[in-house]
Amino acid sequence: MTEGVPHSLKLTKKQKNLLSIIVLVAFLVFVQVGSMTVSPSSGLSMLFTVIEKGSIYALVAVALNLLNGFTGLFSLGQAGFMLIGGYTYAVLTIPAAMRPNVYQYFDGGWIKFSIPEVIGNALGGVMGETGYAIGEFVGMFIPMILAGLLAAAVAFLIGIPVLRLKSDYLAIATLGFAEIFRAFFQWNTLGPLTNGSNILRSFTSYNSPLFPIIVAGLCIAFIVMLINSSYGRAFKAIRDDEIAAEAMGVNLFKHKQWSFVISSFFAGIGGALLAMFQSSITTTPFTSNLTYELLLIVVIGGIGSITGSIIGAFLFV
Repeated sequence: MTEGVPHSLKLTKKQKNLLSIIVLVAFLVFVQVGSMTVSPSSGLSMLFTVIEKGSIYALVAVALNLLNGFTGLFSLGQAGFMLIGGYTYAVLTIPAAMRPNVYQYFDGGWIKFSIPEVIGNALGGVMGETGYAIGEFVGMFIPMILAGLLAAAVAFLIGIPVLRLKSDYLAIATLGFAEIFRAFFQWNTLGPLTNGSNILRSFTSYNSPLFPIIVAGLCIAFIVMLINSSYGRAFKAIRDDEIAAEAMGVNLFKHKQWSFVISSFFAGIGGALLAMFQSSITTTPFTSNLTYELLLIVVIGGIGSITGSIIGAFLFV
């Protein structure tokens, strides 16, 4: 294809990387400036909504592809881990003054603090208004990481029994656990924490559409590096032939569990981002249909293709 191209016109690897960075920076500037100047009533504003939601779906789809496409584990529990992540973030970031209104049926709830407020007050005492602003910004990341960690911890526990299953049996088991999570979060006994079947709202959200794009981009970059590492090669070996992989010294259960936990961690992050995007959260959207939508994105983009999952997410949204 490049035989007829003069050598002077061919781009080196360094030039390609530089060009990619320039295009990325230009895109981020376009999104930031456009979101600030375009009127919400304008039809163009929908473009930025698609970019935000597409970024979130791209992250969760890539995380699912890590499990289904690169490790060969047919899991249908992604919506459940997104639910855990979204609720964890929301519960930890609702301002203390708003909790009586949000948890009006549960006497204000069990938790009486907000992580962004705690950090903001700590920094504000030293740095004034700047400290409060920094505290709110940092206070978004800590609950988001905790959302991913809780989803990963739950995945670790349920992975012990379900990852011994294969094919359709694994899919049915993970789908069942996702539905159990949804019912559990609606349980009135847990209402002082999850607000039962009522809406959680008034929690801290991002102010710039760049936030979900950058977070999703960093997470996807980490997944790409993981796939290209020795662990990633072990995942692919398990996908291609478990018997041969085990003969080569790959610990099947250990690597399956790592893939399951890491995928669930990023699903939890995606759930937190989706909660921020929606500015409210209930269990209603986190049905099996959400998992099927994500699976559709992975199939549209190509199983085992990171780029395909990203493009498929934006096409779907």
